[in-house]
Amino acid sequence: MLYQNILLPVFVLVAITLAMLFWTGRRLSLKDGPRVEPSFNYHLHTLFYVLIAYAITLRQADLVMLLLSWVFVMIQAFQAGLFARSVDTRGSSFFIAGALVLLAMWVYFAIRVLFPFAVI
Repeated sequence: MLYQNILLPVFVLVAITLAMLFWTGRRLSLKDGPRVEPSFNYHLHTLFYVLIAYAITLRQADLVMLLLSWVFVMIQAFQAGLFARSVDTRGSSFFIAGALVLLAMWVYFAIRVLFPFAVI
């Protein structure tokens, strides 16, 4: 698989993350009172970036990983739209869906690495 294919969802997620950082920074600077930094799934994003780096390095980036990457990024894009309107989105369906897709990606990756001859 071409590196550009598997890195494109990464670049889209980076753009979403940076947009949300600028949006929340602007929104928080307009308010009076104590500055509270809301969290927008940055820990999920970190796990996603690490997984893609490992998948590329170990040559495990395939069509399944690519499709799951796009599903994860689209879920994060929808959550970003929701997050721009509300501060508390940790319990939202988008957060849970994103976490489950990321879990599926890690399980798929682990099976491919630990059992290279298994048919998935």
